[in-house]
Amino acid sequence: MTRIDQITELLKENPSDSFLQHALALEYVKAGNDADAKSVFEKLLSDNPHYVGSYYHLAKLFERLGQDDEAIKVYERGMDIAKELGEQHAYSEMKSAYEYLIY
Repeated sequence: MTRIDQITELLKENPSDSFLQHALALEYVKAGNDADAKSVFEKLLSDNPHYVGSYYHLAKLFERLGQDDEAIKVYERGMDIAKELGEQHAYSEMKSAYEYLIY
C-alpha cells in the first residue's frame, strides 16, 4: 500500500482532516501528479482557508506549471492569512518566494 493509499484510507474515516489533506497533496506532488495535488490543495484551502502552509505549496505548484500570475495570487492570499493569524514564519517564507517571483 502506497502512502497515497494510506492517506486516502485515513481520509475516508475523517474527510475533513486538513493535515491529512495537506499530506495527500504533498504525496501527489512527490509522485509528479500536479493535477491531483492542485485539486486537493484548492479544496483544502476552500474548506479551511486558515491552513497557512498549503498556500506556499500551492503557489510553488503554480510556479512549476508556469502559471506565475496564479502563484502570485496564492502567495498574496497566503501572506494576508498568515499576517491575520500572526504566523510570522509562514509569512516570511511566502514573502521571500513572492518577492523572488515578482522581481
